[in-house]
Amino acid sequence: MGSQGQQLHIFVFPLMAPGHLLPAVDIAKLFAAKGVRVSIITTAGEERAIETSLCRSTEAGHRVRTLLVEWSSSAVGLPDNLSSVKTPDMHMDFLVSTPALRPSFERLVKNHRPAAIVTDMFFPWTAEVAEEVRIPRLVFHGTSFFYLCIKGKLNLAAASQESHTDSGDRFVIPGIPHRIELSRSQVIDTKRMRPDFLDMFMKIMEAEGRSYGTVVNSFYELEPDYADHYRNVIGRKAWHIGPVFLRNEDAADNAVRGGKCAVDQAIFSRWLDSKAASSVLYVCFGSLSRFKVTQLREIAAGLESSGHPFIWVVKNSGQGNSSGQWLPEGFEERVADSGMGMIIRGWAPQVLILNHVAIGGFLTHCGWNSSLESFSAGLPVVTWPMFADQFCNERMLVDMLKVGVEIGVKTCSLVEEERDAVKAEEIASAIGRLMGDSPEAEERRRRARELKAAARGAVEEGGSSYKDLARLIQELSGQQSTASHVRT
Repeated sequence: MGSQGQQLHIFVFPLMAPGHLLPAVDIAKLFAAKGVRVSIITTAGEERAIETSLCRSTEAGHRVRTLLVEWSSSAVGLPDNLSSVKTPDMHMDFLVSTPALRPSFERLVKNHRPAAIVTDMFFPWTAEVAEEVRIPRLVFHGTSFFYLCIKGKLNLAAASQESHTDSGDRFVIPGIPHRIELSRSQVIDTKRMRPDFLDMFMKIMEAEGRSYGTVVNSFYELEPDYADHYRNVIGRKAWHIGPVFLRNEDAADNAVRGGKCAVDQAIFSRWLDSKAASSVLYVCFGSLSRFKVTQLREIAAGLESSGHPFIWVVKNSGQGNSSGQWLPEGFEERVADSGMGMIIRGWAPQVLILNHVAIGGFLTHCGWNSSLESFSAGLPVVTWPMFADQFCNERMLVDMLKVGVEIGVKTCSLVEEERDAVKAEEIASAIGRLMGDSPEAEERRRRARELKAAARGAVEEGGSSYKDLARLIQELSGQQSTASHVRT
C-alpha cells in the first residue's frame, strides 16, 4: 500500500466551521500518515490554524499542506476567519454563499489534478467539479451512520399519522434496525427553513447520490447495524475510518488541535490533578450553541447545587462578559475558593481534558464530534441536544448505546429563545444520576469503558477503521491507475 499511497494525491476540502474543520484536518493527517500526498483546501483566514495543527505531521515527513481558495468575505458581510462566525443567521449566510468558492476551487483542481477529492457535504457543487474532471468525489458529513440512515426519513415520518405512537406528538422512525422514537418538535422543521437554505439541502442530497462514496467518522463496532444498512439497504459506498481524532497520538497533538486554549494548560491540569479519579463533570455545548443569560444562570445554579466538581467551557460571544455579569452573584468566587469548579471562557482542548483521569462525566450538546470524544474517553454523558443531528445522536447515546442521561429538552432550534428552559433542579438531578453510584450509573460507566476499548481497537493496526482506510486508499489508487491508463 505504501508505494500506491505515494502516487496518490488527494484534496481535502473542509467546511470552515470547527465541528467540520477539525475532523476533516484529522482525516487529511490520516491519509498523509499512510503515504498519501494531501492538500487541504481552505481560505486565508483559516490557514494559520490549520498549519499549526499540521506541525507534527509535517515534522514526521508526511506530505500534507494547505492550498488557498479565494474568498471575498466582505461581499457577503462575513469575517475573514469563517470559523469565527457566531450567530445562526451568519452561519446560514455563509453556507448558502459557498458557491462563490467554486471558480477558485476549479482552478486548483485543474492545476494540481488530484486523484480524488474529499469535500464537505455543504459544498454540493464539488460533485459537478469532480464529474467535469472525471475524478471521484467522496463526501464527508461529519455525522454517524445512524444519522445518515435516518436523515431522509425524519420529516416524512413526523408528518405521517401511521408512524405516530399513542402519545400523539411522538413518532417511530420506519425502516431501520431499531425502534427509535422522536417528538415532532425534535426534528428540523423544513417548512420553517429559509428558502435558500432548503434549496441548498436539496442540492446536498442530490450531490450525495452523484458522489463516489462517503467517508464516515465512526467505527464499525459502534453501529454495525447502521453501517450495514447504509451500504446494503440504502446502497451507498462508504468507509468507516474513525474516530479520526485518535490519530493525534499524544497530549502535544491534542493541545493544539483546534486553537490556543483560553487559559494556560498548566492551570487546569493542576486543578484536575488535585481531584479524585472520575469525580469531575466536564461541561461544554460546542462551538455554535448559545444560551440566554437566564439559562446560563440556571446552569450555574444547577452545577453548584449538584455538589460535583466541574469544568465549564463557555464561549465568549453572546454569553456575558469577562466580569461574569451573567453568573449568579458570587458564584464564580464561591466555586473557585472551594475548589469545586473552574470556568474556561473560550477555546479549550476538549479531547485532552476528557481523557484526564479526574473526569467522570460529560454534559454535552450531543454534537457528533463530542459524542465520539466521550465514547473514546470512556465517559457517560448527560444529553442536552439543541439542533441539527443532536436529538438523533441523543437517541443513540441513551437508547442504543445506553451511556446517556437525558436532561429532558424537546425543541430543536438554532434560536435560543425558541428552546426549552431547563431549571437548575433538573440540571442537578441529571448530574446526580450520571455521577452517582446507583446500579444504573455503574452500568453506564461499564458500557462507556467498553466503547472506549472498541474505539481505540478500531484505529489500531488490524482494527476495523484501520483496515477500511487501507481499503479506501487501495481503491482510490486503483481508480487513479485506471484513469491514467485511459488517458494514455
